Amino acid sequence: MKEKLRKIYHNSTLATKIRYSYLLLLIPIVAFLIFCFCNLWSSNRKYEDMLNSAMVASEFSLDFKKDYDYETYLLIVENKTLDESKLGEMLEEANRIVDGLEELTDSKENRNRLASAKKYLNNLQIYKERIEQNLKDGNKYENNIEIWENDVQIVTALMRETIFQYIYYEIKDIQKARTEYQDFFMQMIRFSIIAFALILILITFLSYYIPLSITHPIRKLSEVTDQVAKGDLTVRSDVRSGAEVSVLNDSLNTMIDKINELLEQVKTEQGRLRKAEFELLQSQINPHFLYNTLDTIVWLAEAGEQKKVVDMVGSLSDFFRTSLNQGKDMVSVKEELQHSRSYLEIQQVRYQDILQYEIQVPEPLFCYLIPKITIQPLVENALYHGIKNKRGIGKIIITGKREKDYFVLIVEDNGAGMSRERLEAVRKGMNQKSQTEKDIYALYNVNERIRLNFGQKYGLSIASVLGEGTTVQVMLPFTYQERENK
Repeated sequence: MKEKLRKIYHNSTLATKIRYSYLLLLIPIVAFLIFCFCNLWSSNRKYEDMLNSAMVASEFSLDFKKDYDYETYLLIVENKTLDESKLGEMLEEANRIVDGLEELTDSKENRNRLASAKKYLNNLQIYKERIEQNLKDGNKYENNIEIWENDVQIVTALMRETIFQYIYYEIKDIQKARTEYQDFFMQMIRFSIIAFALILILITFLSYYIPLSITHPIRKLSEVTDQVAKGDLTVRSDVRSGAEVSVLNDSLNTMIDKINELLEQVKTEQGRLRKAEFELLQSQINPHFLYNTLDTIVWLAEAGEQKKVVDMVGSLSDFFRTSLNQGKDMVSVKEELQHSRSYLEIQQVRYQDILQYEIQVPEPLFCYLIPKITIQPLVENALYHGIKNKRGIGKIIITGKREKDYFVLIVEDNGAGMSRERLEAVRKGMNQKSQTEKDIYALYNVNERIRLNFGQKYGLSIASVLGEGTTVQVMLPFTYQERENK
């Protein structure tokens, strides 16, 4: 049989021998491409499942505790009837989301966390039924309030913390998947070297029977693959010697393009994940601030202070116009200062006996860009953690100055200040994420968003003296507003 095949090969024309040679060359190439495609498809599907899992969990964790606690309270105080209450719908939706997350995650630890979340939801169902039964039995208000404070709020807090942990470890798995992506790409390169090395051996064997011209384009393709193996993904092959070689040339270029596209896709998705975390703070409005403001407006209206009512409603409108503008991540310094001014005008009505403020930023700085909602959280911290903790009248001053390569916005208060130990804890919290303290998390969020947009050398710095006050500086590059329109 072997001798017969050899005889057939020797009696074949040169064109037939070339076809046989290309067939032998294409078999390992096709196998390699199928292997790469299957692995890429499997890895991409796994990566998308983890992304979807993190996104669904993030959306679920945003408002569940606040909404469920508030809906329960409305039922207890009878602002809503049993028929009007949405507690059952909220629990059904929460269970549906948790079931969906179980299908998306492959992590045993996260499955255990979801099992805990299911238990928490079952407990909430039990507490809901108890409250409803108390209402039916005669509106046992004190019993229901006790259940709400000691059971419902604790379980919803545990539920939120569990989901936060789920999101955190899902994100860690995504980062791990990214590393595996990169390792897989390197493996592909190694496999390509092996595959093409085998092809070169085959070509060397067949070169005794096939014209030397066939080996020349193959050597050129080999040189390209060697450059790719060294990490140069900018190289392209341009070998045109017969239809078959052209196909191989185009396939190699396509493979390089796909590797580049996948790497960029991984980078883009990682950037989106980081931004999603920082946008959580932007998307939430403190309900207590809104309630207190509306109460103040009602009080002013009842007192006949129509002008103050108009002014306060205008300030509130301006405040929420900036806060809820999801289409703009960057605003001008002028717009950001107006947002902070609206907030201070609202708070000055409530704290008129203890709060004064000044905004003294040079007009030439107004045209530069700043991440939206940067100054207002700093002003809020100065008010609630500085001015309110001090006796007598406090003052918040917002200033700005131009340096050689950057400009600085400064939020200064003469409030309670901080001890050295507390100042060090706040400085550490600005650079390491912590959700245990809202004031530190707000500083972290602002600092991280600035660095994400402009680089690590920009961001916040803080100084404080106990009993004298606190100063926060925001360091930003000269970036003009016209950049957004490009």
